[in-house]
Amino acid sequence: MSKLFSEQVSANGVTQAAVHGRAWLWTGMAGLLIAGLGALLPAGRRQGGVLVAGALVGLLGIGVSGFTIGATGWSYEWLNAALGALPQGQFGIGWGGFVVLVCLVMLLGSGIARLGYFRGDVFVAATVVGCAALLCLFVVFPVAKSLAAAFYTEDGNFAIAAVWNRIGTERVWGLGCLRSGVHCGVAWNTLYLALLTAAGTTVLGTMIALISERGSDKRIQKPLSALAMLPIITPPFVVGLGLILLFGRAGIINQLLESWFGVVPSRWFYGVFGVWLAQLFAFTPIAYMIMRGVVQGISPSLEEAAQTLRASRMKTFTTVTLPLLAPGLANAFLVGFIESIADFGNPILLGGDYAVLSTDIFFAIVGASLDQGMAAALALVLTVFALTVFFVQRRILGSTSFTTVSGKGDAGVPMELPTLVRRVCTWVAGPWLAFTVVVYLFAFAGGFVKIWGRDYSLTLVHFKTAFDVQMGEHGLVWAGTAWSSLFTTITLAAIAAPICASIGLLIAWLMARTEFRGKGLFEFSALLTFAIPGTVLGVSYILAFNVPPVELTGTGLVIVLCFVFRNLPVGVRAGTASFKQLDKSLDEASVMLRASSMTTLRRVVLPLLKPALVAALVYSFVRSMTTVSAVIFLVTAEYELATTYIIGRVGNGDYGVALAYCTVLILLMSLVTALIQFFVGERKLGRRRVGANK
Repeated sequence: MSKLFSEQVSANGVTQAAVHGRAWLWTGMAGLLIAGLGALLPAGRRQGGVLVAGALVGLLGIGVSGFTIGATGWSYEWLNAALGALPQGQFGIGWGGFVVLVCLVMLLGSGIARLGYFRGDVFVAATVVGCAALLCLFVVFPVAKSLAAAFYTEDGNFAIAAVWNRIGTERVWGLGCLRSGVHCGVAWNTLYLALLTAAGTTVLGTMIALISERGSDKRIQKPLSALAMLPIITPPFVVGLGLILLFGRAGIINQLLESWFGVVPSRWFYGVFGVWLAQLFAFTPIAYMIMRGVVQGISPSLEEAAQTLRASRMKTFTTVTLPLLAPGLANAFLVGFIESIADFGNPILLGGDYAVLSTDIFFAIVGASLDQGMAAALALVLTVFALTVFFVQRRILGSTSFTTVSGKGDAGVPMELPTLVRRVCTWVAGPWLAFTVVVYLFAFAGGFVKIWGRDYSLTLVHFKTAFDVQMGEHGLVWAGTAWSSLFTTITLAAIAAPICASIGLLIAWLMARTEFRGKGLFEFSALLTFAIPGTVLGVSYILAFNVPPVELTGTGLVIVLCFVFRNLPVGVRAGTASFKQLDKSLDEASVMLRASSMTTLRRVVLPLLKPALVAALVYSFVRSMTTVSAVIFLVTAEYELATTYIIGRVGNGDYGVALAYCTVLILLMSLVTALIQFFVGERKLGRRRVGANK
């Protein structure tokens, strides 16, 4: 055992520094010792200065050495020329080093608070510093490392003009569609599709939320929620396959048109309309989850006040209810826009000759050209689009107050929707939800027939192939070919979901309740992973975490981290929308009663954020279970995921097993969603319902 901890490969940092000649590792211990001396001083600015100095010594020492010294020596040739070759390099950071880094980050936050920043609140300061460190390491650093390739020529030389040489082409920015029958450039295609999708998902999500929360018949609330949530708990290619079975060249609709009217089947569905329709299915549930929490948070007393002043229900809805939905509408639009530009699965399946940036990036990475610089340049365009919408949203909302949940009692009855609004919502959302059922019925049927299109005999052989269980000599034997991938996916998603929800709501709380420099950049960093296509994020993680100081490629941890930070923006946006409705007097009242920030967050704020918490937990779990593009490059034989197993089956033409697996996934995730909602519960706002005793 002692030999294990003394060898170069397995020794801890202190042993590496003292015995194996890696003296630069002493900086971490030096930082801890300096901060430890500071902890002995009385609380105040002097203590804060010593804590900050110690933390910075440790963090800078570990960080600089980690990113400049690789496994074989200096990571950069110019360091070799300037300082001479190192006799040895260093390995990636281990769990002990990770604990040291966490301690240094927390000490830095404590020191900043002692210096008087963040009103001297150690918890708030440590939370800001900790979240910023996580975003820098697992979002900004890998994305920046990947995008930096856009500024290097094929010879490896840095050149600003290299970006424009790659993207300043007719292929990217062409406007031929305005004057002829050719397509526009992929940048305009992406922007047009994203605006259509964002508008459509926001409208549909809002209508479904209004019917669910303010409709006259409360019995349809749960069925509506279940139907609206169905697309989000489904692998994206299931919806695409169902749409193809309906509208594809050999689909039911084309067959009926040919038999009834003699219309020759064509590929009319493939293109912008098909991708747009599939994205509406995929992203409307996100808008619904965001808008449902916002609709629940609208104070009935405000609507009752308007009606007391003789305003009609329609007037009240347009002048009171609808304006109070503004933060939710803006957040839903932003998420829908970013989801659309980052979507890969639907365009690759249904896009036909309608190219978008995400598919061009994919082919630049895995195609015959293997042009990482082109992929990085195109990803820069996506980032600019996302950044533009982000700032437009902030400009529109400005500093307007949308607070509706305060510390005062509110026993008002939520106003029913005006008749016209209710009818419009029903006429639009009702057929849409019915259409959802039809698409899924076609997709599910494929798992219960022998060979779709040839032999429609009912069978369970596909389920047996994937999920067979036998009794062996030593007990149950998981004989099905899908069990291993299912257990792995459930384990990794279950680890990632609570972490993602916690970090997302913490960041939302910081954005809503704390003022600090760099706040806008902080928020955009949290949303950055939605502006980057999943394939680029996966490649970014490989490039960033394949070498020291953080070596994670090939492990389950890198997949968990990808899940967490890929899905983080939904928790942030859902939490932000909810926080805009919570009066700060709630926090202030708790603080006046001498409660700490942590206690206020846990006992006052968090119970009022249950819709946002449910949205973050459900979304992060189900998206982790169904994601494809972000992890396609991260999986290994040891860590095969459900989606990669399904894609493999589809690639082999075994659609029955693939659809059977999808059916099991949907049932499983429906159960998990119900359990999350049961254990988290509903937000209690002390309001009466229509028909309740007064």
